[in-house]
Amino acid sequence: MTTGKDLPRIALSLAGTAEAPHFDRTAFRAKRIYVTLAPDEKTANFMFTPEEQEFKCMMAPEAFAPVPNAWGKRGATTAILSKLTIAELGDALRTAWSRAVSKKAR
Repeated sequence: MTTGKDLPRIALSLAGTAEAPHFDRTAFRAKRIYVTLAPDEKTANFMFTPEEQEFKCMMAPEAFAPVPNAWGKRGATTAILSKLTIAELGDALRTAWSRAVSKKAR
């Protein structure tokens, strides 16, 4: 079980990551935003590829779900942090981070 305190600690350990406000959320970026943390720190939105999103949602449907809009169709995925282990959160962050720093991110 993870919390909103675990996400910044792990995200900021990834090379080139910076934390900044993004509308009502806190964003973590390395070239591009790869995850945002909700104000209540209970959920986070990850920027995955559609294939990564499909895999995460299949493997842990209690934790991951597509964002219910056009962003969700492009891979934006909501995670309920309390449903993730530290290892699962770290893996999700590294997956989204690697896409953000990739030249093929768009």
